[in-house]
Amino acid sequence: MPESRIEKIGKWAVLLGVIPIVLAIIYSRESGTAVGNVKPVSARKQMADFSLRDLAGKDWRLSAHRGDVVLVNFWATWCGPCREETPGLVRVAHAYAPRGLAVAGITMDEGGVEPVRKFIRDYDVNYPILIPASDFALAGRISGLPTTLLIDRQGRVAKTYVGRVREAVFRADVELLLKEPGTEPAPATK
Repeated sequence: MPESRIEKIGKWAVLLGVIPIVLAIIYSRESGTAVGNVKPVSARKQMADFSLRDLAGKDWRLSAHRGDVVLVNFWATWCGPCREETPGLVRVAHAYAPRGLAVAGITMDEGGVEPVRKFIRDYDVNYPILIPASDFALAGRISGLPTTLLIDRQGRVAKTYVGRVREAVFRADVELLLKEPGTEPAPATK
């Protein structure tokens, strides 16, 4: 028996009602948290200072970037979502560095630095990649890769992303923090 016009319209209405829900689920899994879910200043906790060496053996200290907005990205070469996220993170680092954004990647690889160096070349990573020490306490609190911490100009954690984050989400949240009143960006180091 053929469907009536009302039955067809009803099926389309149900289908059109389901599509936005499915898209919202996909978006939330893909981008960690939504744009703008930055903690209010009163709820932000101070990030513990840390110092790690980069691949060239140079020290990188979080407190040296006080006055900058900072993204600290925990990642690994074998992590598929990390590979998907990196090109956008590289573009964000390049675009916002002149405005006071510092980005640092902390590799969670355990197989030596050669795969990390290859990854950096392949993805044209333009920010420091840090090697955690065996006693790096912060690494023990990471629940999945990639994990990225967004830190405000005063060194407080404004947002934690777990999972792959779209470039547009990083850009919107960084823009928000760059517009906050606060200290001036840290002077450029040579």
